[in-house]
Amino acid sequence: MYKYSVCTSVLMRLLLSGLLISQFIACTTIKPAPPELEYFVSKDSIYPAYLDTATPQLTKIQKGDILGIIVSSLNKESNDILNFYNVSSLPLATFTPGSAGATNQPLGYPVDSLGNVSMPLIGKQKLEGLSLQQAEEKIRAKVEETLKEPAVNIRFMNHKFTVLGEVGQVGTFNLLNDRTTLIEAITAAGDLTIYGKRDNIKVIRVHDGKRQIGQVSLRNRDVFGSPYFYVRNDDIIYVEPTKNKVLPVAPEQPSLFVQRTPLYLSIVSTLLSLAFIVTRF
Repeated sequence: MYKYSVCTSVLMRLLLSGLLISQFIACTTIKPAPPELEYFVSKDSIYPAYLDTATPQLTKIQKGDILGIIVSSLNKESNDILNFYNVSSLPLATFTPGSAGATNQPLGYPVDSLGNVSMPLIGKQKLEGLSLQQAEEKIRAKVEETLKEPAVNIRFMNHKFTVLGEVGQVGTFNLLNDRTTLIEAITAAGDLTIYGKRDNIKVIRVHDGKRQIGQVSLRNRDVFGSPYFYVRNDDIIYVEPTKNKVLPVAPEQPSLFVQRTPLYLSIVSTLLSLAFIVTRF
């Protein structure tokens, strides 16, 4: 009976010790996020805050562009003829955010070496140097000679941007319009990982036939006024890793281990207690 009481006392002490250790570790590992992970930092906390914002540059149609030209009118047969290149497709690598592999990409209307597009019913049309809105007005005026009350919508089909480095998902994505921001581009790539430098985002861009490299900080509110705030066709966005990153350990593993440490200690404590009891009898 005395031996049983001693074993029970020892067992309770071991269990309490394991519990205290696990609670201590659990409490000490919960820390606030480091300031390096913050976005849009400001010295003041006055809200609402009014910031200078960059103006998106209007993209003009160039040789080599592929245009999605959709014509809608009261004549269904003519619509089908004019929109044939928007519904016919070839298997191409996808630029859709969040997907991979191959998919069907509409052919579209290519802008040839002379800056023209060739369309059924209206023939060749010079679109180089025009904005999408100007091109829509020109195509609409030409189609009106054949069809009644047509509506024309034009989009770039081959404009894209690429995100590399410390993001959730690297890849190449469709650039839908001139108002796509750097923040939206990074969001499409799954945001920065905890190892991404938020104050040193590189944007590689073609300007006047040359590659230029710009630097943007997401930790500063000045990003909204940066000339790189709006993404342009063929931009490469690179997120540099911090020095704290250790390969090949995945970012999820350390935090998962820390979260489960109390459970591991409890299991070890219980096993030691049981082993002690068995060896005493």
